[in-house]
Amino acid sequence: MASPAVFLDRDGTVIEDTGYVHEPGKVKLLPGVAQAIKQLNESGFLAVTVSNQSGIALGLYTVADYTAVQRRLTELLEAHGAHLDGAYFCPHHPRFTGPCECRKPGLKLFRDAAAALDIDLPRSWWVGDRLTDVQPARALGGKAILVAAGEGNLDQGQARAMGAKVVADLTAAVAEIVRASVAP
Repeated sequence: MASPAVFLDRDGTVIEDTGYVHEPGKVKLLPGVAQAIKQLNESGFLAVTVSNQSGIALGLYTVADYTAVQRRLTELLEAHGAHLDGAYFCPHHPRFTGPCECRKPGLKLFRDAAAALDIDLPRSWWVGDRLTDVQPARALGGKAILVAAGEGNLDQGQARAMGAKVVADLTAAVAEIVRASVAP
């Protein structure tokens, strides 16, 4: 039977967004993130990051740099007994590489994850700090939570208008997800 997932934006939702994050030594989990992801792991949700990485198309860093940052994120989470079940990214930027289906809010990476990990999309959640992180929930039948940090502060009205909840951080989002999953 397919499992529900929580699709997490990485930069600004899981780790500090310092702008084009590409140095593993500078990766810092946001407060409470490891415990929140561990709670997802223990609650039967797959935890999957989906991230736009336009810095690759801009030539600011490479796919190898992205992979090194992802490896560091994995280490930081594992130190707290948490893990990601998948990590997907779009290396494109429409101005430089043309349009693509994988750049959020495009649906390709979510469909790829669903096929690879046997994810039940209508039972899944989208969590991020930008409207583009949570818009795919509407198209794929899931639920959305906007984290009201950084760009999320600007997108709150639009997020609510599309039916997304708005919360302070990933800890609050996971509390809402877990509560909703056990509610009758």
